[in-house]
Amino acid sequence: MSAPHQLSSCIEWQFAEAGDLAARLHAAKAGGFDLAEFHLWRDKPVDAMAQALAETGMTLTGVCVDPRRSIVDPAERDEMVTAVRDTIAATAKLGKPALIVASGFRVEGMSEDEHFANAVAALRAAADLAEEAGVMLLLEPLNTRLFAIMYLVSTKLGLDLVEAVGSPNLRLLYDVWHSAVMGEDIAEVLAGRTHLVAHVQVADMDDRNEPGTGSLDWSKVMQTLDTLGYTGAIGLEYFPTLPMDQSLALTRQKLGC
Repeated sequence: MSAPHQLSSCIEWQFAEAGDLAARLHAAKAGGFDLAEFHLWRDKPVDAMAQALAETGMTLTGVCVDPRRSIVDPAERDEMVTAVRDTIAATAKLGKPALIVASGFRVEGMSEDEHFANAVAALRAAADLAEEAGVMLLLEPLNTRLFAIMYLVSTKLGLDLVEAVGSPNLRLLYDVWHSAVMGEDIAEVLAGRTHLVAHVQVADMDDRNEPGTGSLDWSKVMQTLDTLGYTGAIGLEYFPTLPMDQSLALTRQKLGC
């Protein structure tokens, strides 16, 4: 039996009763977390969060590149690279967390090969900045239920892009919920490629709530991740349906963490 994974609270959606994200970091620490993550940073109290991180000793596992720009549309490439550069600078005071990148929407009339080549070029430029700054980029596949024309909705394609870029500072964020929405099998899509995954997020089917409230077999999910050799953190990116203490108790029971 492998050691339990560390859990990371998505304070974007959790501990909301505590107040702003700086206050939520304190609440998460009191709730037993050493790791946390959130989404966009430009509308957040970054300085207060930096202070809260110092006071609690917590570590951020992920922040989204802000603003979100397409990696497949050449017309947005400069803006995308600038967004990565700005996010690296703005989040340095937060301990250089990993930076999450989504793909953007498909471009009408563009072939699959052109989409792929444009994505590789944009991610290569972003990875150059990440390497220089000593920051990890996390490429996240989403799903077509929420984002009908999103380019990257396949774990295999995401891993193909990571491999094609070939940077040690670009890895995949594997979201169990997005993957389940797309009907993927974890063991199949991650087989032999888990070394390219640097973060995993979880939520239950169908409604993206805490593990134990839906249809996913969490014992099987966690056993599969362990068998495939994933040893990193598990991000709890779900909408709680229960008071946080009960939500976390159920989640920890289901995940075995």
